[in-house]
Amino acid sequence: MILILDQGNTSLKAGWFEDGSLVREATYPNATALAEDLDKAPPERIGIGSVGAKEEDIKKVLQEYAKIDLIDNTWPLPLVNQYATPKTLGIDRIAAAVGAWTLYPGESLLVIDLGTCITYDFVDAGGVYHGGNISPGLYMRLQAMAHFTARLPNPGANLEVNLVGNSTDTALQSGALYGILGEIEGMMARYSHLFGPLRVCLTGGDAPAFESKLKEPIFAVRNLVLIGLHTILTKHAG
Repeated sequence: MILILDQGNTSLKAGWFEDGSLVREATYPNATALAEDLDKAPPERIGIGSVGAKEEDIKKVLQEYAKIDLIDNTWPLPLVNQYATPKTLGIDRIAAAVGAWTLYPGESLLVIDLGTCITYDFVDAGGVYHGGNISPGLYMRLQAMAHFTARLPNPGANLEVNLVGNSTDTALQSGALYGILGEIEGMMARYSHLFGPLRVCLTGGDAPAFESKLKEPIFAVRNLVLIGLHTILTKHAG
């Protein structure tokens, strides 16, 4: 059993892989909470990908359980990476792209990861990763409006808010929610115009909230980053 860990900005996501397939996934507040589960069934190997810069801390907690690999963006990929600054490319972005390519090889792909930030990543049908876009996520937008103004509150997210807000709270919630929906639909249209038909893959913590609200056909895959990290690890291991 291989355990893959995706340390994001807010949580630690874990996926257990057996014979190449994801058989279990869970989210933990930290590595100490995960270690309690590993006491019962330690894996054979652990791979860690992190955008939260906590790889070494996680390794210290879990190193007694299995061999640990810290996966980074310098490892060999099943994609050709044309990003101009590959050393600054977040492992979560390239892993999501690799995960989509693992599931849908030979297709043009737009991968949209809805988390703390929203990332858009494009892979062409020849397996070339071109890069994409980064914008604020839902909660970041609400926090920013409250932080950078004198009187606007942070009402929290409301995924069922009407388009037309009838109070300051609902206007803020609607602006954040429908602003993201409009952004996603606009990005999909622009990428399709430039590159032709493509498969849109939606992933990340906020993906379920947006999946049913989008007009265009999409493919929601909850654990693209975990799948991609597993692919990168197994390619590296040979």
